[in-house]
Amino acid sequence: MATVTVEQVRKSFAGREVLAKLDLVMSEGELVCLLGPSGCGKTTLLRIIAGFISPDAGSVVVAGTNVTHLSPRARRMGMVFQSYSLFPNMTAVENVKFGPRVAGRPKAEQDSRAKELLDLVGLSQHGSKYPHQLSGGQQQRVALARALAVQPQVLLLDEPLSALDAKVRVQLRDEIRRIQRETGVTTVLVTHDQEEALSISDRVAVMNAGRLLQVASPAAIYRDPADGFVARFIGAGAVLPGMAEGQTVRMGALVLPAWAAANHANGAKVELLLRPEVVTFSALDGDVPPGGVAGEVRESVFLGALTRLRMSVAAVPELSIWSDLPSEEAEALKIGRRVVASWDPARPRVVAA
Repeated sequence: MATVTVEQVRKSFAGREVLAKLDLVMSEGELVCLLGPSGCGKTTLLRIIAGFISPDAGSVVVAGTNVTHLSPRARRMGMVFQSYSLFPNMTAVENVKFGPRVAGRPKAEQDSRAKELLDLVGLSQHGSKYPHQLSGGQQQRVALARALAVQPQVLLLDEPLSALDAKVRVQLRDEIRRIQRETGVTTVLVTHDQEEALSISDRVAVMNAGRLLQVASPAAIYRDPADGFVARFIGAGAVLPGMAEGQTVRMGALVLPAWAAANHANGAKVELLLRPEVVTFSALDGDVPPGGVAGEVRESVFLGALTRLRMSVAAVPELSIWSDLPSEEAEALKIGRRVVASWDPARPRVVAA
């Protein structure tokens, strides 16, 4: 296990800044997800940690050693790619043994290590198969075992699940987390999938335009996003622009209750985050009750025990608010039904715009 420290790392390509003085510290045995939209710099950062790309400035320190100018091989890191990158002319067991063999480890050690790791990834019965004889999920398991065979200080995963179908992706996601915990290896995983990041990581590092916007536990990122971008990128819900006014957010004639608005100066531009689980919709047949927002149901998505409803706001039709309701309650709120949205004013998050 090893700590990884990225300090003041900068990188540009063809005059375009991709990473801007980025700082990040990963603890021993921690799994950190780099999460963000395409082009935000997360894969570039991973490749700088791996040694495939040199930063224009800054340093990478692993277990107290500055590895910024070391070759990838000298960094004792294992890497798993999106495309598996297995040797097609080698069996699964030969792929796993490749790293220890190149490192000159004794044959008995190569054999025992390969057996141990194929057991770990649940492929002990498939060691004699070639990559083309394995499913995508099995190939990625072999790639993971091969990366671990060199006993890396750090494991790097570059969108390892994005080429798999949804069911296999969830299964392998859980397997990666189990294996990471069992081995205790410090792990950095790149993904653009928020569900994947929230479910697998100890901490999530949200990136945009080459900058780290927030680094925190999945729960903290979800419940207390640092700004409007993080709020929009993580989880579902409405992010409504307005002005702080006491314990409310004002959008023209619309006043939305939110005690957190009091943390901002009156008149300050803010954004109000309303998660679907915070909001309740009720049928509206008369006047709008105090603190409620009138609208009309525009969309209904059945999710099993819950149904997610979307309403357009009557006062500002281009705005939408979502609510997750027990499916039995949601049945009465058909598309086109007038409803009122309400919430506990203590629950919404308010951030500076």
